Amino acid sequence: MVRRDEDADASGEGTSWLVLRHSQAEGVGLLGNALRERGIQYRALDIARGEPVPKDVRGVGGLIVLGGPMGAYEHEKYPFLRSESALIEKAIAAGRPVLGICLGAQLIAQVLGARVFAGDKREVGWAPITLTADGRDDPLFVGGDDVLTVFHLHGDTYELPPDAANLATSALYEQQAFRWGDVVYGFQFHIEFTESIIARLAQEPESQRYMSEAGADVKKIVTETAAHVRTLADTTQRIFETYFLQCGL
Repeated sequence: MVRRDEDADASGEGTSWLVLRHSQAEGVGLLGNALRERGIQYRALDIARGEPVPKDVRGVGGLIVLGGPMGAYEHEKYPFLRSESALIEKAIAAGRPVLGICLGAQLIAQVLGARVFAGDKREVGWAPITLTADGRDDPLFVGGDDVLTVFHLHGDTYELPPDAANLATSALYEQQAFRWGDVVYGFQFHIEFTESIIARLAQEPESQRYMSEAGADVKKIVTETAAHVRTLADTTQRIFETYFLQCGL
């Protein structure tokens, strides 16, 4: 079980954040707007392409861990996941903010002692999530809609980590978002995706095949994305800006 050091500093102020990428098609997307608004410097590491993971968190203000096609438990197939998980553990122990999306959420959950495993069905495309009672009271979601239509692209899921709060559910999966402490969050879904990110995923052979094999209509997903992104834009900005404010930035 990961525990924070007594003198941990959660602010990350004055230091650069790291964005851990696992797919060329995925980037910070709409998260970039909030990072710029808050004046947060960040550096992206393409982990899957061999960029080394730092051994410690000195000089790291916080971590943003993005999605990817690998499983959080596939350490043998993807050895970099071991060093990435170690970095996440050190960041949490040092009190640094850590935000995980999709695979990133699963990696955080795993580091916190939860089981990550293959679900019964892939969840792909635009579909609603519903906030739990804890989600409705959470600073990131309070005052907003109880139901949000977000983008899903996963088949794995996770158990709720010990001492974490489950913030959202969907028709297929009970675990869609969690908070651990004040500045560690995991989102199973994507609200950071832009039209261009989804268009790239629809054209990239591996992700296109993944979506099609789930029974999703890839062309329909691309067609309806613009309207969903517009509808979600203000909520996305508010959620991410609130997160960084909660981190003291």
